Amino acid sequence: MNIHPLADVQSSQIGEGTTVWQFAVILPKAVIGKNCNINCHTFIENDVIIGDRVTIKSGVYIWDGIRIEDDVFVGPNATFVNDKYPRSKKYPEKFQTIKIGRGASIGANATILGGIEIGNNAMIGAGSVVLKNIPANTVWAGNPAKQIKTTLK
Repeated sequence: MNIHPLADVQSSQIGEGTTVWQFAVILPKAVIGKNCNINCHTFIENDVIIGDRVTIKSGVYIWDGIRIEDDVFVGPNATFVNDKYPRSKKYPEKFQTIKIGRGASIGANATILGGIEIGNNAMIGAGSVVLKNIPANTVWAGNPAKQIKTTLK
């Protein structure tokens, strides 16, 4: 594992071959797989599991309840939401979960709402707002995100 000296990595559960760049913050209970690339200016909370060979680009915050499977790409400034009714200093009993399936790609500035599952190999276009579950092997774009292709080839 290669951790930049300006990163704040509190977790000991980071796989071999993973690179963590400067100004990344990873909390103690986060689990990150092998051969991942965690770019600068990222934040990964405690109740997070990230698979192998995942790329997290700059400006991405991965909150409690998010599960990212192997070979996923998360573009710059993609946003995940884990609280349906957020209020300052009022926390839900349980945060919403988000599951990103194996091989999926999330475009830059896309927003993924809580409770969503994105299927294996699905692709979410840049700037899309995902309001519902996304089937495997499909391409979605827009606000709200709509399916634009049936399968990826």
